[in-house]
Amino acid sequence: MKLLLEISQDAYLIAFFLFCIAFIMFVFAMAGHKKKANRVVHERRWGIIAFVITLIGLAAQIVYFITRWIGGGHIPVSNMYEFMSFLSMMIIGAFIVMYLIYRSPVLGVFAVPLAFIIMAYASVFPSEVQPLIPQLDSVWLKIHVTMVALGYAFFGIGFIAGLMHLIRCVNWAPDAPRKPQVWLEMIMVLIVVIIGFTAVVFSYRGAGYEVTIHQRVEEVDKQGQINSKIESTVYTMPPLIAPLNSEPADINPLLGIQLPLMEAPDWMKGVQAARKLNTTVWSIIGGLLLYGLIRLLIRKPIAERIQPLLRGMDPDDLDEISYRSNAIGFPIFTLGGLVFAMIWAQIAWSRFWAWDPKEVWALITWLCYSAYLHLRLSRGFQGTRSSWLSVIGFIIVMFTLLGVNLIISGLHSYAGV
Repeated sequence: MKLLLEISQDAYLIAFFLFCIAFIMFVFAMAGHKKKANRVVHERRWGIIAFVITLIGLAAQIVYFITRWIGGGHIPVSNMYEFMSFLSMMIIGAFIVMYLIYRSPVLGVFAVPLAFIIMAYASVFPSEVQPLIPQLDSVWLKIHVTMVALGYAFFGIGFIAGLMHLIRCVNWAPDAPRKPQVWLEMIMVLIVVIIGFTAVVFSYRGAGYEVTIHQRVEEVDKQGQINSKIESTVYTMPPLIAPLNSEPADINPLLGIQLPLMEAPDWMKGVQAARKLNTTVWSIIGGLLLYGLIRLLIRKPIAERIQPLLRGMDPDDLDEISYRSNAIGFPIFTLGGLVFAMIWAQIAWSRFWAWDPKEVWALITWLCYSAYLHLRLSRGFQGTRSSWLSVIGFIIVMFTLLGVNLIISGLHSYAGV
């Protein structure tokens, strides 16, 4: 079993690096030749090479998935590391489907990095195989979680195509409207925040940083007596924010600043609440620093710098790809994220619905894409407006996946372990 898990980790790393290479090849396919006469042949040749590398990377992901399943004894989708890894595999699968339909190498320039960014983000979480808790030990785990991931994957491709459409169509002329430019660049900032946070985590992990902070917690028992106990929280990044009622800890200053800077507010419950808030703050700091560095190097908004890469793309094709992807993902998510989820909830917790935060945001996600598909079929709601709704929908998906699991306490909090 240990050998299988080692093979699984090796296959995961191989897939990650193959996707990085495929991304470079896709970029070269779109930007490597200047002469119009040879551009089509150049794009086709290098696009095929990049696509084949992507297929090999997907094969490595499948090896990771199967060996971890056999070695771990259960389908590897039970925690954040496993689910995010599975989601990246589904995104590559959805990209391959859409690529075979539309034969557009530029789609790989955006879809493949989305997959390996998610793979890198997954590695932030503990990768050890964990036993299933009783609520997860069910055949519905395979049905519900895998269908949700597949639905998210097609929504991700819809997001990519919608984002490409916006980058392609937004006017960056000095006298053009500023609002679309600002909102589009905010989307790029959100993407960079995720990348920056991942870089910060791996930097401190590579340095072996670890600090344990003790927190005094008071509980009231059934007899009304107040009992006090000490709980510990392990920080793998400098603790800017300490748990409420934490005991003083010997922490080295950061750039001459004594840590922690503050305690978590009293309305944040749970021993891990402060650590999660600390993670959120570091996400913002790391992302903004990385964004500032990128802007310093390119001296333009990121979206404006990317736009020339998409000038050869027909905006209507991008709009169509986004619509088709979301149209495929919607019924899959409806079944997996709502129908089968409610059946499983009835079996596990004896109720179909309990207004758990994850359930609420899954419903919000469904309503958003319902509105998208309804309005998309209405006359006039196409192009830029449709793309904005596709992008917003996937932001809601990511909040449902990350924000709810890691920030809001609920019945699905085990997924954030």
